[in-house]
Amino acid sequence: MKAFFEDGPSSEACRQIVDLPVIAAPEEEVELGAREARILLECWQARCGAIVTVRAADGRFYRARVTALSAEGVRLVVFAALPFAPESPLFLEVFQALPQRERFELVLEKLVELGVMRIASFVSTHSITLEERDARQRKSHRWPDVVLRAARQCRRALVPELVPVLSWKDALAQMNLNPAFDIVLCETEKSLRLSAVLEIPAPPRVRLWVGPEGGFSPEEVAVFKASGACCVSLGGRILRTETAAIAAAAVIQHRWGDFG
Repeated sequence: MKAFFEDGPSSEACRQIVDLPVIAAPEEEVELGAREARILLECWQARCGAIVTVRAADGRFYRARVTALSAEGVRLVVFAALPFAPESPLFLEVFQALPQRERFELVLEKLVELGVMRIASFVSTHSITLEERDARQRKSHRWPDVVLRAARQCRRALVPELVPVLSWKDALAQMNLNPAFDIVLCETEKSLRLSAVLEIPAPPRVRLWVGPEGGFSPEEVAVFKASGACCVSLGGRILRTETAAIAAAAVIQHRWGDFG
C-alpha cells in the first residue's frame, strides 16, 4: 500500500515549519540554509516565485516569496504578516475508515483546512478496501497532491502528514505507538455526547476515529472501549461519514484548538 505515497512528502519534513533566523520586516530578503531548502523542495515542492508561510524568530507568521532555491539554501522576501497563527495549538489527527467513491478526497481537503495535523485511512468491517476503491479507476495516488494543494490554498505553515492505508490491526496499533486522547464517533452510543467529552481540559493530542458507511461493527466498538477510547454520539441525526469527520473536527478545533 506504499506505492501511491512515494511522490508525497516524508512525515519528517511534514512536521517542520520554515523558520526565519530573524524578526522579519516587510520587503526584507532573508537567506536560509539547507534545512529550510529541504522542507520547501521536498514538502512544498516549491519553485522560485512560490509564496509560502514562514515563522519568524519572534514566533509570528509571515507570507514570503521564494526568490532563490537550491539544495544548499534559499532566499525569501517577506511581504506580509499574518494576524493569527495558521497552525492550531492542538495536535489533532483523524483516522477515517475508507469511504466509497470520491468522498475521501473531500474529507482530506476539508481536514487540512481545519488544521488537522495527521490523517490516516484504514480498513474496517463495513468499509471498502483500497483494492476495491481503486478497482474501476485508480485515484488513490492523487491523495498526497490533494493534501498539498489544500495546505497551499489555506496558507498552512506545514503540510499535514498523510499515512498510507492501514489494516484494522495496524490502525489499532497506533494507539500504543502514538498515545493520544481517542474519540470514536459511534452512532449506536446512547448516552455520551461529543459535547460532554469536550468539557474536560484540552489534551495535547487528540485522535478522532470515524467509521465508514454503516458505522463501526459491535465488535469494533467493543475493542475501542476495551482500549480506553471514548465512544461518543453526534446526536439524533445519522450523518454521512464525510460529514461526520468534517463536523467533529471543526467542533474539536473550536473547543480545544484555534477556532474558539
